[in-house]
Order: sequence, then C-alpha cells, then structure tokens
Amino acid sequence: MDKEMLEAFSNLFDDKLKPINDRLERIEKKLDGVVEQTAKLTEFRSEMLSKIDGIRDDLSTVELVTAKNYKDIVNLKAIK
Repeated sequence: MDKEMLEAFSNLFDDKLKPINDRLERIEKKLDGVVEQTAKLTEFRSEMLSKIDGIRDDLSTVELVTAKNYKDIVNLKAIK
C-alpha cells in the first residue's frame, strides 16, 4: 500500500471512530460527576456516623445520671 492509501484509510477510521470517541468523552464527564458526588456522600456519611456516636455517648450519660437520680430518690424515701 502506498502512503496515500494509508492516509485515506486513517482518515476513514478517524471519521468512523469520531462518534464513539465523542460518546466516550461524555461518559467520562458523567463518571467524573458520579465520583465527585460519591466523595461528597462518603464525607456526609462519615459526619453523620460521628454525630450518631456522639448522641449515643450522650444517651449513655443520661442513662447513668438517671440511674443515680433513682438511687438518690430511693435513699431519700428510705430516710423518711
């Protein structure tokens, strides 16, 4: 094959592959958006889990204080 024929084939392939390359570019852009959203959701999830752990700790403290208060009430009633 001569150089002109190879160049013609190359141009033909480029023309045929252009729609595929365009679609691939759009898919890559969409995937970038999905990756960004996933990162944001992962960060949000971590924050929520941290806050939930804090709430659990607070509830444990409330339970302990409540138990102590009940004990004090029982002791006060026993004094009467």
